[in-house]
Amino acid sequence: MNRKNVGALPYIRRWTTFLTATAAATATALCVLSTPASGATTTTADHSVPAATRFYTDLDSKAAHQAVADLRAHDYAGALSMAKLASWPVAQWFNGTSTPQQTTADMAKLQAKAALQGQVPVAVAYNVPGRDCSQYSAGGASNSTEYAAWIDALARGIGSHRTVVILEPDGLALSPAYCGGTAAQQTDRIAEIRAAVQRLERQSGAVVYLDAGHSAWQNVGVMAGLLVEGGIAQAQGFFLNVSNYQTDADLIRYGTQVAQCTWYLRNVPGATGGDCANQYWPAADADAWYASHVPAAAVLPHFVIDSSRNGQGPWTPTADYSDPQTWCNPPGRGLGTRPTSNTGVPLLDAFLWIKVPGESDGSCTRGTSGTTDPEYGITDPAAGVWWADQAHGLAERARPALTWNLGRP
Repeated sequence: MNRKNVGALPYIRRWTTFLTATAAATATALCVLSTPASGATTTTADHSVPAATRFYTDLDSKAAHQAVADLRAHDYAGALSMAKLASWPVAQWFNGTSTPQQTTADMAKLQAKAALQGQVPVAVAYNVPGRDCSQYSAGGASNSTEYAAWIDALARGIGSHRTVVILEPDGLALSPAYCGGTAAQQTDRIAEIRAAVQRLERQSGAVVYLDAGHSAWQNVGVMAGLLVEGGIAQAQGFFLNVSNYQTDADLIRYGTQVAQCTWYLRNVPGATGGDCANQYWPAADADAWYASHVPAAAVLPHFVIDSSRNGQGPWTPTADYSDPQTWCNPPGRGLGTRPTSNTGVPLLDAFLWIKVPGESDGSCTRGTSGTTDPEYGITDPAAGVWWADQAHGLAERARPALTWNLGRP
């Protein structure tokens, strides 16, 4: 028997009992509260994320079930870390695997659960045609018409409830123009994202963020241009680092530059993304450029950061791989900054855990033959599949160290 953390055993057992009872009570209450909303037609709410926002924590999450499984296996240290992990809010993903009617019902159920707990859900819309450039998370709606109907169904489930919507991870940064697609496919992608923003923003509670990749990817000017084309003017802002590992500091600097460049593109006649200083300029030169081209009082889009796995920063491979796939289940990573709307950074609305910690990125091979990931000596689980060893590792290497969520924003 693993006796490490045995002293915490009574607490873990009380927590798992609470989990079971609360999940059952929530399921009963859903019969009353989860009637799908008809959908608002005008925007009446202040579309923002106040600093006191409490994000939704799923009491029936995969991490919660792992805590129960670890407890039954007498792995008390594992149960404790998974219980702590399960106490934090994580985004809920909508992948287009249900009918429009079921999508509306599923979103309405999420709203009912969040309302019972007095919390704001974070929902990921991930169903754009040709998503993930046909890689590990390939799929999506079959065409623009089907996608628009799905977005409408999602929006109806949101109704007037305050909801943070993460609209299409990789939808702009990895749009067809940047993964071998045609000009027509790129035009369609931009139109799909822009129409989705417009439809979602008709819901009075929807707070929509668009994809802006991360700080080690697209040039600031390229990303700002894509955001302008994709409808940033109608959205709350953009999101960074979904399913990636860049550091908070690099992301905040990059996000600030992207926000400033979008203002420049929208307000300076004849401006192009190539004009903007970017993340690869010397810092002092970039700061000077923005100071001279963007007014200090300019109204800029805000952003959020996915800090679910960036506590140790990005991975630097020690082996020589033809394709190291540094984004795909990199070893030695850890949980990052806890989800919070109290960021202390004016343009940063929140740190969020958008990618579900413990879900695989896909079956990575790093350019080698066969199906084995040479970093682990196994075939990694498929994209989105729970990987207990990875979840435990992320918790163990969390920076800052993993603690209980005490319910504060």
